[in-house]
Amino acid sequence: MALLAGLTLLTTACKKENEPTPAGTITALAGPDQQVQVGQQVVLDGTASTDSKGKPLTAQWTFVRKPAKSTATLQSPTTLKPTFTPDETGDYELELTVSSETGKSTDKVLITASVAQPLAITANITVKTVLTDRVLNPELPDYIVTKSIAVNHELTINPGVVIAFERDTRLDVNDNGGIIIAKGEASNRIRFVGVEKTKGFWAGIMLYSGSNANVFDYVDVMHTGSRTMLSATKAGLAFFGSSKAQLSLKNTVFTQNDGYGIYVQDGGILREFVANTCSNNTEAGILLNAENVAKLDAASKFTGGNGRNVVEISSSAVKGSPEIVWAGFADKTPYRVTGNGLTVDTGFKLSPGVVLEFARDASMMINSGGYLSAIGTAAGKVVITGATRTAGFWRGIICYSASSQNVLENAELSNAGSTAIVSGKKANLAIYGNQSAFTVKQSLISGSGGYGIFVAYGAKANTDVNTVNTFDGNMQGSLLKE
Repeated sequence: MALLAGLTLLTTACKKENEPTPAGTITALAGPDQQVQVGQQVVLDGTASTDSKGKPLTAQWTFVRKPAKSTATLQSPTTLKPTFTPDETGDYELELTVSSETGKSTDKVLITASVAQPLAITANITVKTVLTDRVLNPELPDYIVTKSIAVNHELTINPGVVIAFERDTRLDVNDNGGIIIAKGEASNRIRFVGVEKTKGFWAGIMLYSGSNANVFDYVDVMHTGSRTMLSATKAGLAFFGSSKAQLSLKNTVFTQNDGYGIYVQDGGILREFVANTCSNNTEAGILLNAENVAKLDAASKFTGGNGRNVVEISSSAVKGSPEIVWAGFADKTPYRVTGNGLTVDTGFKLSPGVVLEFARDASMMINSGGYLSAIGTAAGKVVITGATRTAGFWRGIICYSASSQNVLENAELSNAGSTAIVSGKKANLAIYGNQSAFTVKQSLISGSGGYGIFVAYGAKANTDVNTVNTFDGNMQGSLLKE
């Protein structure tokens, strides 16, 4: 019995030593098929691939086929989770090959890319509405406005939304309920565009709403100006003054509009104005009233292909807080006053480097409750002149104020005297009336169609005004005192 048991053990041991090792298996799994939109990033997933022996896997993804015009490429194709972005509609078939010491295996996956069709907006907004980013390709519209639409309730527009407008249509944001909240992101902007991407294709956005919730942030407004919006003026965005329409504007671009980028009628309110850009508009980038000018920030840009690379200011009054400051812009954009000009009813300060231009025959009237402080530096003169730099182009400054803060220093005052400004006299600066006063020093007074400075009817200038300034090319003389 002992001998038999020993033989049995020996036989069993021999069998185990001679048995072949079972072969390992490797299985590639390329993940489920996917339905996506053109422009949507696709994440492939081969992480379910296995090696029965637990050996580490290497991966290689390749396109088997894709639409004929596609230039899509794989990112990180040797990882188990590469990505690509379909750029054409159609099928994208990919093959995953996984390999290890055990062997290799392949599997395929099909990605079908399509384009979501835009929704038509055909009725006024009468209930609280949110527009979402439906089409991931930022060059294609999510919504098409087929006729002019009134916003009579709260309208929120999410980041990435593109709204295309048919010819001559417009968007009216009405008062007494209408609100527009359009907050995009730096990398996912909101866009208001024409169905055809040409200047003057649709009318624009008309803001009547006085809600303090109205906001544009990271928004583009393009292709407007097919017809006038307000006061015979074309603009991408127009503020209605009588309803005190208001809006916060930040990081917004107005470009390729036939007309102004922005028009703020007297009475309209810029609640905020930060880092906006107006370029390639057929008029100036912006037209606004004097009361809103101080809200424009230095970083905003109004140059670059506009019909006039200036900040245009309608004929209006400088009024409000004890002192209004026009600080100027980093890109040196000039202010340009249109129409009859400005009236100054409060303190008015022009910072060093500011250029203030006036249209033909326009003037600045400093009333008894106001003053003008235009104090530059040797390197940053304050310049007050005509829109065209020719002698006698605009009317000039008339001062009725007795304030000791009426000062022109390190400044250039030129090209006024187009017509008589007071008492039949032409002048760049007229100081007129009992107790009116102005100090002028270290400044250039030139190009007047009449006198450089006219002082009359009990008014006063500094006694050395004729010696501490430079007078040049004033047609009737440097200084007249009566």
